[in-house]
Amino acid sequence: MPIYEYACPECDIRFDKRRSMADADMPIACPSCGSLHPRRALSLFATVGGSSKSSTSSGGGSGCSGCSGGSCSSCGH
Repeated sequence: MPIYEYACPECDIRFDKRRSMADADMPIACPSCGSLHPRRALSLFATVGGSSKSSTSSGGGSGCSGCSGGSCSSCGH
């Protein structure tokens, strides 16, 4: 099941809830104030690419997917 992020306009908190896709837009109670008016929020996410070898040898994954830990003209790492 996906995790959705919600924002409560009544008390200004944001919270996450794991729900089925069919229930994503159904009413949900705010865990802080109990309001039934929270709205689904735009969630931000990050991705990390590359193999474990390249992320280890390039200082924690700071290179691009074309790097193998050496000098890279694409990203400068």
